[in-house]
This record gives sequence, C-alpha cells and structure tokens, in this order.
Amino acid sequence: MKRLRAALPLILLLIAGIVLYLSGTLDRLGPQHLIAHQQQVRAHIAEYPWLSRLTYIGLLTLAMATGIPGTVIIILAGGFAFGVLDGTLCSSAGLTLGSLILYLASRYAFGTGTREPPPFAAKLHHGFERHPVTYTLFLRFVPVMPFGAVTVGLAWLRCPLWLFLGASWLGGTVSLVFENSIGAGLGSALDSDGALNAGLLLHRSVLLPMAALALLALLPLLIGRLTQRWRRQAPPPDKQE
Repeated sequence: MKRLRAALPLILLLIAGIVLYLSGTLDRLGPQHLIAHQQQVRAHIAEYPWLSRLTYIGLLTLAMATGIPGTVIIILAGGFAFGVLDGTLCSSAGLTLGSLILYLASRYAFGTGTREPPPFAAKLHHGFERHPVTYTLFLRFVPVMPFGAVTVGLAWLRCPLWLFLGASWLGGTVSLVFENSIGAGLGSALDSDGALNAGLLLHRSVLLPMAALALLALLPLLIGRLTQRWRRQAPPPDKQE
C-alpha cells in the first residue's frame, strides 16, 4: 500500500498522458493541420495573445510531465504560431515546468533511492557519481536519451533540484531554439511559396535549423568515436610516468 501511494503521482501522470495522446490534440497541432488553418490560428492569437500563450505553455507542460511521445509536434507548432523568440520562450517555460513535475513525481516514487532503478537510470549512475554537474549538463545538452527518460533517471540519482532545473532549462532551450526555428520556417516558407508541398522542407528557413538539429543529434556518436580513439591512443597505465 505504501509503494502504491508513492507511485500514485506517476500513475496519474501516465493516465493523463494516455488521455492526452488519445484525445487527438497532437494531430490538430501537426504541420498539415496548422498550415491548412493558419489564418484562423493567427487570428485567434492576435485576439487572445496571452491566453493563447498560456494555453500553449500548459499543454506543453502536461506533455513533458507525462513523457508522452510526440512533444516535438507541440514545440514545432509553437514556433509556427508564435515565431522563434516567443515560441522558444513559451516552450522553455513549458519544458522546464513539465520536467519539474515529472522529476518531483519520480523522486517521490523512488523514495530514498534504495529501490531498484530503471535500467536506463542504472546506466547513468557511474558517470553521475564521478562528475554530477558536468554529467547532468551533458545529458541535457546532448540528446543521448529521450528527455523524459533522462528526467526519471536524474530523479532516481537524487540529482539536486537546483542542478536539475538549471541543466534542464539551459540544455532544453538549446534544442528548442532549433525546433522552434523549424516551425517558424514552415510558416515563412508557406508565406513565400503559397503552397503546401514537400518543397517546403527544402526552403532555407526550414532546412538550416533541421540540419543544425541533425548535427546536435549526432553529437553522442561523435563524442563516442572521439572517446574510443582517445582510449586507443592513450598509453597503458604502467607506461605512464
């Protein structure tokens, strides 16, 4: 009974995530739907600027807190609807708040950290114990795992709250800039071309942030290759002075 009470916040978040996913909200935020209704979307934002932004922040907060797949669709919609600057600011607020909720719920569920960790959290244990600040920042800046999975892992590792919030905000915002740029680029490309087709993805305002985001996703592979090369070139311990 005690374990069930501790896991209750996570269970409620899981249920909320399932409801959100099955509601079809993500489908209505997809690029095709937004582009088809862009005039109505922009008119609504112009009429209710603050309400639109608060609604968007609340939706992204819920999505991040539940860890459902497809949150990138919401972020792209934010860039499309609000532009790069406003979209990034609103997305950063929603991402940080949602991550905090998931972190607190996970930390409460795991208790003092003596319970069996999730498999992915166990993989993070060694690096976190040696260099907690550097390793936490690395996990947030470099997309080695899904954002929600890293949040749960850091909660089990008892990552300090100040470090978790700072790393989540800084690291998450880096990716958000590129993702919101893609969403805003779709809107700019549509205004230029006036047609919804695959050619929009080749537009400069869309292609450049997509390339930057792809390079960010490749960072773990590049770092792994460089680390392996360094280990092969390093002399054995008995030959070092």
